[in-house]
Amino acid sequence: MAGKIQNPAAVCALALLCCALWGSAFPCIKLGYEWLDIEGTGSQILFAGYRFFLSGIFTFVIGCVIERKFLTMKRSSVWHIFRQGLLQTTVQYVCFYIGLAYATGAKSSIINASQGFVAIIASHFMLKSEKMTWKKAAGCVLGLTGVVVVNLAPGAWGSGFSLKGEGMIVLCTVVYGISMVLLKMISDEESPMTITAYQTLTGGALLVLTGAAAGGHVGGFTAKSVILLIYMALLSTAAFSIWTILMKYNPVGKVAVYTFTIPIFGVALSGLLLGEQVLEMKNLIALVLVSAGIIIVNKK
Repeated sequence: MAGKIQNPAAVCALALLCCALWGSAFPCIKLGYEWLDIEGTGSQILFAGYRFFLSGIFTFVIGCVIERKFLTMKRSSVWHIFRQGLLQTTVQYVCFYIGLAYATGAKSSIINASQGFVAIIASHFMLKSEKMTWKKAAGCVLGLTGVVVVNLAPGAWGSGFSLKGEGMIVLCTVVYGISMVLLKMISDEESPMTITAYQTLTGGALLVLTGAAAGGHVGGFTAKSVILLIYMALLSTAAFSIWTILMKYNPVGKVAVYTFTIPIFGVALSGLLLGEQVLEMKNLIALVLVSAGIIIVNKK
């Protein structure tokens, strides 16, 4: 299996699939806010908690079927997986939703997209086998430039820098970038399905508790809103499971650089699902820049 997962074409296809799924979450979240009467940060965090806890349940059930056994953790893995859920799911989304309330969407998208750059820098210091190179640096700069371009619009940048706004988005980005490296470090301790199931269950449960403590409320459940919530849970199940497998068998840098495509997919899928305008020259330029960055990082 390792050989197939390390094949550059397979890595590209699977990483892009994950990023497309995560990109589809942006319009789905907007629809969820409308269909489930979600208002305020507490309710947004509670909504995210429902999504990820449900995703953890799906991952656990699917993992038991695939591995033909009840998924259990070794005692030595409990803290590592709890830490992964806390960072990768809970802290990331709490910081993101709070920051998004005080910063523009363009700024948030660009800062958050730099998580791949953070992961590559963190792996340089945390993993002896992965050092920063000019190719990695150039690829990240091109990728980040592409994300800047796709968010160019009059008034999109707002003004100034606040700790509650941009500061929380930066914290979210740093935490998630580091969590990618930590995921690589614990990937040999348990199966990818076990890690994904328990970290998502843990992170989702903490999000539910945080959202409820903040006075959050999610209502308006109908057939279409329930189907939307199930889809969002399943996309997280698929994306996190595949991403964990990719991180297990490949260098962090070669996988993390694909995260620059998430805003591109987000913009494209928002156009398809929400009727937003996407056929613009800036989006094509952004796609070219991000693609060039990925090619440079992965080119031998």
